[in-house]
Amino acid sequence: MSKKKFGKKKSTQIPNLTKTILDIIRKRPNQNFNYKQIASQLNITDASGRNQIIKKLSQLAAKQQIVEVDRGKFQFNGPQDYVTGTLDMTSKGDGYVVVEDLEDDIFIPSKHINKAFHGDQVEVYIYNTRRKSKNEGEITKVIERKKKEFVGVITISEKFAFVNIQDTKMYTDFFIPKSKINGAENNMMVVVELEDWPEKADSPFGRVIEVLGVPGEHETEIHAILAQYGLPHEFPKEVEEFANKIDTSIQESEIKKRRDMRDTLTFTIDPKDAKDFDDALSFKILENGHYEVGIHIADVSHYLKPGTILDDEAYERATSVYLVDRVVPMLPEVLSNNACSLRPNEEKYTFSAVFEIDENSKIHNQWFGKTVTYSDARFAYEEAQAIIESKSTSIPADVSLTGKAYKTDDAIADAILKMDKVAKIMRRKRMGQGAISFDKVEVKFELNEANEPVGVFFKTSKDANKLIEEYMLLANKKVAEFIGKQDPKKTFVYRCHDEPNSDKLSALQNLVGRFGYTLNFKSRKTTTQSLNKLLQDVNGTKEQNLIDTLTIRTMSKAYYSTENIGHYGLAFDYYSHFTSPIRRYPDVMAHRLLQYYLDKGKSADAETYEDQCSHSSEMEYLATKAERDSIKFMQIKFMQDHKDENFLGVISGVTEWGIYVEIIDNKCEGMVRLRDISDDHYDFDEENYAIVGRKTKKVYQLGDEVYVKVKDADLVKRHLDFTLIGSKAEVETQG
Repeated sequence: MSKKKFGKKKSTQIPNLTKTILDIIRKRPNQNFNYKQIASQLNITDASGRNQIIKKLSQLAAKQQIVEVDRGKFQFNGPQDYVTGTLDMTSKGDGYVVVEDLEDDIFIPSKHINKAFHGDQVEVYIYNTRRKSKNEGEITKVIERKKKEFVGVITISEKFAFVNIQDTKMYTDFFIPKSKINGAENNMMVVVELEDWPEKADSPFGRVIEVLGVPGEHETEIHAILAQYGLPHEFPKEVEEFANKIDTSIQESEIKKRRDMRDTLTFTIDPKDAKDFDDALSFKILENGHYEVGIHIADVSHYLKPGTILDDEAYERATSVYLVDRVVPMLPEVLSNNACSLRPNEEKYTFSAVFEIDENSKIHNQWFGKTVTYSDARFAYEEAQAIIESKSTSIPADVSLTGKAYKTDDAIADAILKMDKVAKIMRRKRMGQGAISFDKVEVKFELNEANEPVGVFFKTSKDANKLIEEYMLLANKKVAEFIGKQDPKKTFVYRCHDEPNSDKLSALQNLVGRFGYTLNFKSRKTTTQSLNKLLQDVNGTKEQNLIDTLTIRTMSKAYYSTENIGHYGLAFDYYSHFTSPIRRYPDVMAHRLLQYYLDKGKSADAETYEDQCSHSSEMEYLATKAERDSIKFMQIKFMQDHKDENFLGVISGVTEWGIYVEIIDNKCEGMVRLRDISDDHYDFDEENYAIVGRKTKKVYQLGDEVYVKVKDADLVKRHLDFTLIGSKAEVETQG
């Protein structure tokens, strides 16, 4: 043999070439590939490798696994293994993609997240998982980012900076060029905007767009909570200026277009610290002995006109946000606290639902339309409650009304008592029809002038609260029925609430069974009856807050839609939100549509309103998250000043890494980490919601009462860690 033959380099076979090529083509099923593009993706430059690719493409086409759509250009020829959905990240760095038409979510290992973030709309390639118990896939494309602004703490070095994102579902930090730190100082809390994520970069590139301040400081953390969910903390200057130029005076020409109800006894009942009053009640006894009850709602739509920058801003916000120490309103103050607030001794434009109702709560007539009203008095809930409890037609001596006008005290007190009696009948009927009674205890903080929490108190719903609730429910229900039952069908904004998932109900049964309670899921009626009995039975017990919370979590999430499915929790076939347009944009939408149909308008465009409903539901969800985070922040801040105290709590959750304990006296919840329990090594017993000591066999179970002490209260990470002292029995026995 010649030297030339012996010296020839042996060609190397490309491993797994069939699978590799199919994976490349599958991931982009609508794209055509030639051999050069495949070689480029595999970093193959030699002639032998290219020839192997050309040959393999021909073989795959012959087997019809791919199709030659043009000369030398191939496309995937097989079932569609690609779906689109929303990525839900876990704190461990992997995630699940939720796809609307798939029963099971698709598991995405961390190595296949491929630069997607929590909440992003993504394209996913699903692997063949016949041998696996769950769908698994790889993200192939980020279709739409959920958000591009993130909150974190900046670390600045000599030539560049990094921002560590304050979100357990974020798996990467952000690289910030020194030229884009926007005046931030080292270790400041900042808002960073995603600009790019280069192909070979470990971290996304961003720029600082806002410096929030020093981590842990009150204002910094509150603004960080808002920024984390993309919520504003102030109005743009041009929006404020536009609102301030609106003519808010009451005009005789406008009054003539409305039903004049200024002479009808009218009053408001709200929290004592309320600044905006968007609903009022009127009361009159008719000649036939029936009552005329008016539910009067601020006519926000009179001032909020479509196509204006004010309306655009209100729509984007979609809701007011109620943090512990402040309200971030949907509307500027000139409207929310003034023109649209039904303050005592002032005439206001209103949109009303007026009912002729008898003393047994039967509705005989109803009317909807625009009105002008005059509020004779403003009650705090406590003041109205004092009248109800005293059962006197005179205002109790210790009640100081704000803004009493020309109506007599006796008439107002009598109206409240009669309306309360009817409200109780309405509530009783509603519960009998299958409504679920959630009277969850609300945790409120007593704040000093510096907004520091100095005390905790609990807010419960009493008769005065339920009086207002029943009449607001009545208005919302009847407005929805009025539109929903029209033929032909008309587009409207409904507040929808689906039935609870059966798996969640079963899980709730397992949990409450630990406390000795039982549920009956044989029918819808028995389900609601047993849920109500559960909520009634736990009232006043140590486990009340835990079971109330677990039961609420079992329920489906309420949302806005033009497609009505009814409201499960209220047991209403038709329900809308009509009564709070100062703080909810869907109520403004409902007002506009109702007036449009009263004016004989044809059905509005359903797709447009469905998009607005979807946006409003999403913003409501984000506002709720921000509100919960602000409560958690205040709880941690409050507990910082109580580090040396022992607290009795209830085990509210059990996980593989620790137990959650909720303090009975203030509802603050923190974690006892398993590694911090020193008397034994504890294992997680998932089936029994417990941890068990290996040597002592000591058991700490969901619902057990234990004593704890604050170990760490971290305002920046918003973590509250406890040290376990022992079970209630152990500690109290030891004295």
